[in-house]
Amino acid sequence: MAATFAFIPLLLLVCVQSAAPVLGFTRSEFPEDFVFGSATSAYQYEGAVGEDGRSPSIWDTFTHAGRMPDKSNGDVAADGYNKYKDDVKLIIDNNLEAYRFSISWSRLIPSVQVHVMIYQLDLPQILEDEYGGWLSPMVVEDFTAYADVCFREFGDRVSHWTTLDEVNVAAIGSYDNGQIAPGRCSDPFGTKKCTAVQKGVVGINIYTMWSYPLTNSTADLEATQRFLDFYSGWILEPLVFGDYPSVMKKNVGSRLPSFSKVQSEAIRGTLDFIGINHYYSFYVNDRPLEKGIRDFSLDIAADYRGSRTDPPIGQHAPTSIPADPRGLQLLVEYLSEAYGNLPIYIQETGKDTIRLILSSLSFLSSGYATTNGSLHDTDRVDYMKTHISSTLAALRNGANVKGYFAWCFLDVFEYLSGFMSQYGLYRVDFEDEALPRQARLSARWYSKFLENKGIHVEDELDDAGSHVEQ
Repeated sequence: MAATFAFIPLLLLVCVQSAAPVLGFTRSEFPEDFVFGSATSAYQYEGAVGEDGRSPSIWDTFTHAGRMPDKSNGDVAADGYNKYKDDVKLIIDNNLEAYRFSISWSRLIPSVQVHVMIYQLDLPQILEDEYGGWLSPMVVEDFTAYADVCFREFGDRVSHWTTLDEVNVAAIGSYDNGQIAPGRCSDPFGTKKCTAVQKGVVGINIYTMWSYPLTNSTADLEATQRFLDFYSGWILEPLVFGDYPSVMKKNVGSRLPSFSKVQSEAIRGTLDFIGINHYYSFYVNDRPLEKGIRDFSLDIAADYRGSRTDPPIGQHAPTSIPADPRGLQLLVEYLSEAYGNLPIYIQETGKDTIRLILSSLSFLSSGYATTNGSLHDTDRVDYMKTHISSTLAALRNGANVKGYFAWCFLDVFEYLSGFMSQYGLYRVDFEDEALPRQARLSARWYSKFLENKGIHVEDELDDAGSHVEQ
């Protein structure tokens, strides 16, 4: 399905450079129904793990076992559970048009469009213990019951529902390579009830990477398409066309569950929109399909790297791949063409800064200083400018892209790095028990952009004066 659309365009991309498009745009150049927002998620933001009857999630178990690189956990996080009223005021004051957050399964703004993620990786631990969580078909009934409660209780206030976050990465990281909770190494969704309760729309979210062929060989071009089929087509093709990509069925064989005719008909065409999280792109080359025991990564039969000169990346998520705004544009255009021009929301994209925590990182020398992350985040401003510009370019080329959400509205607990890296438009001082919030330069730039006011980074830095910390 998707392979039919994309193989020939990939031939044209071999010599395309991934440079960002030329800047020069305002909010008014986007359609009125296009929304700009930011995002958080329940476990990463809320904290308050023992309040109001919340039961443990798989992330409580995972982090309390010391599995994070900084040995941290989300017990307090940014304390959004107790500070949400102040944070909603910041959202409104910052001129955000939409706010995407998740509801905690373990535990639910007048002028702001509400985008809700029903599940963002925080499965109740009791379901993991009882039947293996997402490995068991029994989870379908429990998730359906949970989603029904969300639709019933909040349907009149939510315009956009996303059922599952990064569902492809959740399957790989949770139950294949064991990198994220519940840390196992191994082996959808009805919309009628939601639309009956209210006039909202329902989609799904996938973690995405654009891929460039490492060389112009036929083998590398085919490997590049195969990479897209495995990461994006794996989830989207069943929900759009009713079955898995043919290359997945060929490479994975009997290990890939098959759909009955009834199941295929039930899931086909059930998406109202596609949600994507995007941070970087890869260069892909072919490698032989190995015999014997294989996992998801080996089934792709491809190596991938962050640049043409980097060594191949292994199974675990990379942490230092350069940003690629051009890749975001090409990805959005590809998904629009391959999957019936469904509306696309860029639900996460962002730039991190590194924070070092001496008390947790015993392997660092005492000469390192603890930092809460600069307020002068010019690199994040540049990231947002180039990625919003790429989104506009995709829109002008006919892609049905409807929204852009910056990750993250404020600093939170990050699933891969704990508190070692921060993505927030607002800085949270985790060294202060009160967890005060401070607007970074990126928050002010975003606010002025949404007001349709011109802004230059240099002017903002001059205006900020000495009160902005380095």
